[in-house]
Amino acid sequence: MDEIERAVAQAVDELLSIERSDMRPIRLMVIGCSTSEIAGGVIGKASVPELGPQVAGTAMKAAYEKGACVAFQCCEHLNRALVMEREDAEKYGYTEVCAVPHPKAGGSCASAAYRLMKDPVLVEAVSADAGLDIGSTLIGMHLKAVAVPVRLSMSKIGEAPLTAAITRPKLIGGERAKYTL
Repeated sequence: MDEIERAVAQAVDELLSIERSDMRPIRLMVIGCSTSEIAGGVIGKASVPELGPQVAGTAMKAAYEKGACVAFQCCEHLNRALVMEREDAEKYGYTEVCAVPHPKAGGSCASAAYRLMKDPVLVEAVSADAGLDIGSTLIGMHLKAVAVPVRLSMSKIGEAPLTAAITRPKLIGGERAKYTL
């Protein structure tokens, strides 16, 4: 396993091992990835299609081993739609959209995920419990309402900046409210 695969596996494992305040496991994570940034280029300008299967395949394997579903965010050319297994999309009730991602419209990682999954679909949006943003792809729109940044043991994958987040339920009720028993 090369350095990129090791880093991706470690990032997914660390993120899925974080204990959230509501004590619920992370069931769905979103991954945004710029292979351009991993390789030291500018996002959207220097795609490295060979990195797509490395990142997507490694992330899928690590997530599935921890019992989590994973959705891969496409680039803006597909309106940031996401690739995920049909079974998971149906389980969560997500709206399917019609497109097949490829490196120049969807991105190398999302298009690789589409080809690696058993029964892939594109969905319009998700509401994920956690996410990894590899290369500043802006995954925030696909996280639940209250995202909490977390620091992992690494800050980069290849040359790409790595940002991670988990989510928590909204705190409601004001100063009288109690949030634990």
